[in-house]
Amino acid sequence: MKTFSSRLIRWQKEFGRHDLPWQGESAYRVWLSEIMLQQTQVTTVIPYYLRFIQSFPDVATLAAATEEQVLAHWSGLGYYARGRNLHKAAQRIVSEYGGEFPATYEHLLELPGIGRSTAAAISALARHECRAILDGNVKRVLARYLGIDGWTGERKVEESLWEHAERLLPARDIAVYTQALMDMGATVCTRSRPRCANCPVNADCVAFSSQRVEQLPAPRPRKRVPEREATFLLLKHGSEIMLEKRPASGIWGGLWCTPQVEAEGEGNYLLQNGMEILQRREMAAFTHVFTHFKLSIRPVLLELARKPVRLQQQGCIWLEVGEALGAAIPSPVRQLLLTLQASQRIS
Repeated sequence: MKTFSSRLIRWQKEFGRHDLPWQGESAYRVWLSEIMLQQTQVTTVIPYYLRFIQSFPDVATLAAATEEQVLAHWSGLGYYARGRNLHKAAQRIVSEYGGEFPATYEHLLELPGIGRSTAAAISALARHECRAILDGNVKRVLARYLGIDGWTGERKVEESLWEHAERLLPARDIAVYTQALMDMGATVCTRSRPRCANCPVNADCVAFSSQRVEQLPAPRPRKRVPEREATFLLLKHGSEIMLEKRPASGIWGGLWCTPQVEAEGEGNYLLQNGMEILQRREMAAFTHVFTHFKLSIRPVLLELARKPVRLQQQGCIWLEVGEALGAAIPSPVRQLLLTLQASQRIS
């Protein structure tokens, strides 16, 4: 009987994805795609990747950019620590490796934001080294094929999956095999409504033969997601909007945001900054979901008579709404500015 790896390799060559923009590219481009694809779907990543590569075609260009420029290109993609780590890693590659991408797996692991699976993916796809990967999609494929119970994020389960991932590696065609695992998880062995009839390894898949495809892998243990509330103040003077830079660490670190206050803190904020309000309008509230909590956002548009002196200091900027959309802003702020821009066009 053909091995697991040989069947996947044969399947990928005929049915796998062959038109992804980073396929067959340099280690730099594979690395960039792998970081962007962490917890983000391919269809979302592709336009970001293409814009990013256009502005930062190589690691030297990325290293020479400012963090502000990098985060502006990352704006809307989420998980912004990925963008900050990408920038830091590029700077280290230039300073420590002369701008040449690290040649060894071990040196890749030393770079910010690169873990075991990401380093292995770069090594396998760009360097054809025999390394096992284990991202979310691959965990699902292996858990079903091998019939491994439990949540894949649990340490014992993950350790078992790593052992199997290493054991199943092929002797050759490692890049094709690695891509096959990714393609299987993305297009066939999907989380919901998997296409088991199209699976090249269904003949000996434990989950398929035992009719447990829907049960494996086990879901993350449910925890109550905390909910928070905040008021976002859109301070507008003429055609300009005010943004302030978030602290480097924490949620939306280093991004430009509208001022955020607690649900009852609007009055104090206005008083402390001596603001004269010409018009106040509440915009439609909405909820933004993070990994560990939900944020209920209540936006308030405030037309100001003048720009407060305190809000013209370092850390605050006034921009035309269209210009602000090109800054490094998180997706909820982008959503608000697009709504504001649309209302201005109508009026």
